[in-house]
Amino acid sequence: MKHGCRLVLAAMVLTLAGCSVSGEDELRQWMTAQRSQSRPKVSPISEPKQFKPESYNQVTAMEPFSNQKLTQALKRESTQATANGALLAPELARRREALESFPLDAMTLVGSLTKEGQPVALVKVENLLYQVRPGNYLGQNYGRVTKIAETEVTLREIVQDASGEWIERTATLQLQERSK
Repeated sequence: MKHGCRLVLAAMVLTLAGCSVSGEDELRQWMTAQRSQSRPKVSPISEPKQFKPESYNQVTAMEPFSNQKLTQALKRESTQATANGALLAPELARRREALESFPLDAMTLVGSLTKEGQPVALVKVENLLYQVRPGNYLGQNYGRVTKIAETEVTLREIVQDASGEWIERTATLQLQERSK
């Protein structure tokens, strides 16, 4: 019996060894064929644009470093600052409301109703329910409620844009469906 097991074991080893060599050769041939068939497609990079310097003609143009040009720029900047200040000044002068200490994304609109002929929104913040009317303020961006609809509250916010100027934008607080 021992001799029979050894023969079977030897036959299996030889069979496996024979399979692995031919299988490996087939794999190598397939990989070589795939490499030769596939070519990467790389589009060439376009030539850079040629830089052409502009000549400066003193007679027709204003000198770039003149006091006159600096004065014009400062006047323009002060006019913008005044316009920005006019937009933000009333907001800084008024008393802040309770819901202005929370960001809009921390608030949830849970419903709306009409009370004494006026629309009222029900806003939930930190498990407390607040009644909000048009003219009330919400959020940290001077958001004043302009409209209350059945499914949303519309706000006018004052925020700084990328250049640092104060601008008005519209934001909404949507009615949230409760998940079961």
